[in-house]
Amino acid sequence: MPRRITLLSLVTALICALIGFGPAVGAASAAGTGTTGPVFLSIPGADGTALSANVDQPTTPGLHPVIVFISSWSLNDVEYIAQETQLATRGYVVVSYTPEGFLDSGGQIHVAGPQDVADTSAVITWTLANTSADPNKIGVAGVSYGAGLSLLAAAHDPRIKAVAAMSAWSDLTYSLYGNQTRHLLAADLLGFLGQLTGRPDAQLTEALSDLNSDTDIPWVESWAAARSPATYLSQLDANHPAVYISNAFGDSFFAPDQIVSFFNQYTGPKRLDLAPGDHATVELTGLAGLANTVWSNVGDWFDTYLNGGSSATTGVDLTAVGSSTQQHYADWAATATGTDTVNLPGTRISSGYYTVANAGVPFITNGLTQLTGSPSSIWLPLVDRSDAAVWQGPTLSSGAAIRGIPQARFTVTPSAASGTLVAYLYDVNWLGDASFVTHVPYTYLDATPGAPLSVTMDLNAIDYNVPAGDHLALVVGTKDLLYADADQTGSTDTFGGGTLTVPVG
Repeated sequence: MPRRITLLSLVTALICALIGFGPAVGAASAAGTGTTGPVFLSIPGADGTALSANVDQPTTPGLHPVIVFISSWSLNDVEYIAQETQLATRGYVVVSYTPEGFLDSGGQIHVAGPQDVADTSAVITWTLANTSADPNKIGVAGVSYGAGLSLLAAAHDPRIKAVAAMSAWSDLTYSLYGNQTRHLLAADLLGFLGQLTGRPDAQLTEALSDLNSDTDIPWVESWAAARSPATYLSQLDANHPAVYISNAFGDSFFAPDQIVSFFNQYTGPKRLDLAPGDHATVELTGLAGLANTVWSNVGDWFDTYLNGGSSATTGVDLTAVGSSTQQHYADWAATATGTDTVNLPGTRISSGYYTVANAGVPFITNGLTQLTGSPSSIWLPLVDRSDAAVWQGPTLSSGAAIRGIPQARFTVTPSAASGTLVAYLYDVNWLGDASFVTHVPYTYLDATPGAPLSVTMDLNAIDYNVPAGDHLALVVGTKDLLYADADQTGSTDTFGGGTLTVPVG
């Protein structure tokens, strides 16, 4: 059937053709590659809905291991052409498809609901019936939306033996409403892209509307939980596939702490890669067929668990901010060997006002950190102490290697029933230049004004080397453009003291 033409299809195919990592759309594969080249077609989903897809497979006889790629939110199956071509030449049957509701696939966007999970199984069944796929060597993979769907599918389909989930989420509730804070900027962007390139179903429309208006949040949480791989962790454990997960420290959609928790609880063969960057930026160059650490690791992972290889390692690999070298650890607990502590004396701030302390602009701030190796910065003296608490630790004469999840614990007495706190960790030099390290928001609701609250804020996981002679600073404000806050302007938050605990290696 004729191939649907989209701007993404044309751009991606052109890139692949120019750099020589795959044929342009509709072109035959080059002589001597030993594959059929991408063949574009539709595959019926679980209920018969047509899913746009493409298939590339070896021309050699016999059965071959299979990898099913699930496209990202608002993109289509052309997304993986470069990697698909390379994997097919390595002996894999590779099928890429576009989930229901996006672009040329039929149906509506269900946001990784039961229909989408069933569709992945239907694509696997079709692949076994129509290609040279080995039924005992099945892998699924994807970036972003495709990553979460891959984990969900592996929890529901025991035929799946290996997973590669890049820029994944494990807890959609945390992504939208972590620490009772509405992550509206990320949610609004997903909603806009869904409307632009697809057909959202009624539940997605309702969930985004309720999140925006701060109504019926318990329903939004239950809707999100049903679409979270963490909800089905026991099923994933029972199926026991080999799971590779990669993410960025600064992921604007899926903050890494949820992935760390999921990884630590999963009992099967597993590997976690975390690196500087933002959502889907770490693996981006690999989608064009260029050299890329994440995609190299994905290839090794599938070779080891589907194709008789032995090059992949389990455990945790971290890349520090400003570095391109992965540091390997046996597990998450091994990433830190101790802790540094900063005392947080009592202070009081006014709520509802912005300061220069902030988590940056999605994609741009953390994307530039990935590219340049230099995090964003502020001049710490410019932080208004009446609107944000500022605590500074001692000079670190030998520096410090922060590896893991910093934690701030303190008591706070609010003068209003609700409010939002946003904690920022900075690396500060002797001039007061403060380089951004990590952050997290926290919202309290239904508090008793004048009564102290015990607050624990687990900041986003990070690997950051503090230079000798610098010191750490924790700034806690009440407003950040990334989040919808619950502040009552003019109210106060009185901090009764606490501690900042930083894991160090």
